[in-house]
Amino acid sequence: MLSLQEIMETLTMIQEEKLDIRTITLGISLRDCCHPDPAVAQAQIYEKITSKARDLVQVGAKIEAEYGIPIVNKRIAVTPMAVVAEASKTGDYIGFAQAMDRAAAQVGVDFIGGFSALVEKGMTGGDKLLLDSIPAALASTDRVCSSVNVATTRAGINMEAVGQLGEVITKTARLTADRDGIGCAKLAIFANVPGDNPFMAGAFHGINEAEAVINVGVSGPGVVKRAVARAGDVDLGELAEIIKKTAFKITRMGELVGREAARRLGVSFGIVDLSLAPTPSVGDSVAEVLEAMGLECCGTHGTTAALALLNDAVKKGGAMASSAVGGLSGAFIPVSEDTGMIRAVQEGALNLEKLEAMTCVCSVGLDMIAIPGDTRPETIAAIIADEAAIGVCNNKTTGVRIIPVPGKVTGEMVEFGGLLGRAPVMAVNNFSSTKFIRRGGRIPAPIHSLRN
Repeated sequence: MLSLQEIMETLTMIQEEKLDIRTITLGISLRDCCHPDPAVAQAQIYEKITSKARDLVQVGAKIEAEYGIPIVNKRIAVTPMAVVAEASKTGDYIGFAQAMDRAAAQVGVDFIGGFSALVEKGMTGGDKLLLDSIPAALASTDRVCSSVNVATTRAGINMEAVGQLGEVITKTARLTADRDGIGCAKLAIFANVPGDNPFMAGAFHGINEAEAVINVGVSGPGVVKRAVARAGDVDLGELAEIIKKTAFKITRMGELVGREAARRLGVSFGIVDLSLAPTPSVGDSVAEVLEAMGLECCGTHGTTAALALLNDAVKKGGAMASSAVGGLSGAFIPVSEDTGMIRAVQEGALNLEKLEAMTCVCSVGLDMIAIPGDTRPETIAAIIADEAAIGVCNNKTTGVRIIPVPGKVTGEMVEFGGLLGRAPVMAVNNFSSTKFIRRGGRIPAPIHSLRN
C-alpha cells in the first residue's frame, strides 16, 4: 500500500519535475519468420509484428490515463535482422527494413529497432549484407533503427567491422544530407551490447529472449536534480544516499507500469532500464544534475567524478526497487538531447575528449554527437574503436551514435527536431588515424576476459 505522502511525492515528480516513463518497448522474436524467399519472409515479419503489437499503443494510452503517469514512447524491438534475413536468397536487406517500417507505421509506434548485427568475433554473409544495406535502409525508412555490436570483453574488438562502419556512417549521412544526416541518428555502434535495452537507436530483441517481452525505460533527471538541490550542502556520501532513494522511487513506478503493460498485452515482463534519459526540454537534463552537485559547468574538472557518483547511486537505488533491472541502466549523456550539455559545449567547457572520459563511468557512450560533415571515415572508425576499447577493458556497455553533418563545420548548430533535439557541431582531432584503422584484424580480448 502507498501512503498519502508517497502519492503526493509521485504527483509532484510528474507535474513539476518532468518524471515520465520514457518508453515501453515490446520485444518480438522473429526467429520463426526465416524463409528462403525474401518476399515470404518479409510478409511473415510484417504479419507477426502487426499481430503481436496490435494493442501496444492503445494499452499504453489506457495505462497513462488510469495511472496519470506519462508514457512518452511506445516502441518495438525485434530479433537482429541479420539473423532473420540470412536464410533468404537476396542481394540486400533493404526490403526487410521497409517491411519493419510498414509494420511500425501500421501499429502506430515511433521507432522500431532491430535492423542489427552482432559481429564482435567475425561476420557471416548475412552480417556483411546487413552492414552494406544500412545506409539505404535508414535513408528509405522513417521509423527503423539500426545497431551493430562490434566488440565484447570476451571476444575483443572486430576492427574489420569498425573500419567498415566508418564508411557506413559517412554514406548514411550523405544519403540523408537533405535532413542534416539524420539517418546516422538512427544508428548505434556498441561494445558489450545488452539484448534487452528498450531505448533507441540501440534496441533489439536478443536471441536468448522470450517470444514477446515488455521492457521499460524510465527517466527522471528533473526529479534527481530537484532532490540534489533540496539536499543543500551535504557531503557527497549523503548526496549519494539521497540520489539512491530517489532512484528507488522512480524505478518502482517504472516496474508498476511495465508489469501492468505486460499483463494487459499477454506477454512476459522483461526489465526496467534505470537510465536517466534527458530530453531537449528545459529542466530535464543530466548535465544540470551534475551542476547541481556543485560544478559551475558540466565538463569542468570533477565532472567525471560527479557522473560516477550519480551513475552508481542510480543503479543501487534501482536494484533495491526491482529484481528485474537490465538494459543499459545508468545515465545517458547525449549532447543533442540535453540542454545542459548543449550549453556546456557552446561555452567551451565540454569537448569530445572530455565526453569520452565521462563514458568510462556512465552507462552508454558518445551519444548524439554532431561532427563536421567532411570528417574522414577512418576518423569516425577510430572514435568508435576508442569507445569500444573503453567498454571491452572495463567490462561495460559503451556505444557511439555520431552524425557527420553534411555541409556543416565546427561551431554551427544543427536541428534534428523532436526528442533528437539540436546540437552544436563539435571539433574533431584532425590528426590522422587512417593507417591504424586500415590494419584491420581484431584487437584481442583483455586478459581479464578469461573468467570461466
